[in-house]
Amino acid sequence: RAIQRRPNLDLVGVWVHSADKDGRDAGELAGGDPIGVAATTDADALIALKPDCVIYAASGPERDALAIPDYAKLLEAGINVVTTSTTRLVNPHAYTPTEWRDQLVAAAKQGQVSLYASGIEPGFAADYLPLVLCTQSKSIRSITVSEVALNDHYPVADVMMDGMGFGRPLDFEPMLKTPGFIEMAWKASLCLIASGLGVEIEEVRGTLDRELTDRDIEVAFGTIPAGTCGAVRTRAAGVVNGREAIVVEHVIRMARDVA
Repeated sequence: RAIQRRPNLDLVGVWVHSADKDGRDAGELAGGDPIGVAATTDADALIALKPDCVIYAASGPERDALAIPDYAKLLEAGINVVTTSTTRLVNPHAYTPTEWRDQLVAAAKQGQVSLYASGIEPGFAADYLPLVLCTQSKSIRSITVSEVALNDHYPVADVMMDGMGFGRPLDFEPMLKTPGFIEMAWKASLCLIASGLGVEIEEVRGTLDRELTDRDIEVAFGTIPAGTCGAVRTRAAGVVNGREAIVVEHVIRMARDVA
């Protein structure tokens, strides 16, 4: 929809990953009227259209790992890429090893194009905005960035259930509980803040808390049964000089009274 509203941009193709979306009109997939552009699951067909730029916004529990070869393929074909799918790319220098960075740099050089990663968070609300607000402080002991969100409108079941654990019992282990996942996902933001303040993060500590719902909740991706997870809290803390000095935390709930 955003591309269609821009007079200086032409939407020439849409690449989807679900078989049920293949061949459907892109306008209808976006909840609007038909626009005469059919979505495809064939990446090579999209590349054959020779677009100047691809906006890569696919999501899913395994998307972070799958996206890197997708980016490389597009870049090598001479297509610029703008993405919100890979949080590491908001601040790639925060991560080691560097194999995937080197791969993307080589692909971009081969295609003579660019890769730009951003987003609301990370990319603005949890990193750049706090740094701007810090300019109003004479001294800073700690920084906590906290978000509370009602996500009952989000329709992608595998992200919400398998990725985050909503609608699952507490003995189910979602991707958020994978060792090191929270630390990896928010390290970019923590290190951006630290770099802007001239300090170094020695360690990133991640925690996940979950809250059960005592009633069934109807949400966009289905029903969350009573006795299953209805809210999660993620917390990523950057340790500076031995203490947790920079924290990014999120409370995501499926109803306002769950947490």
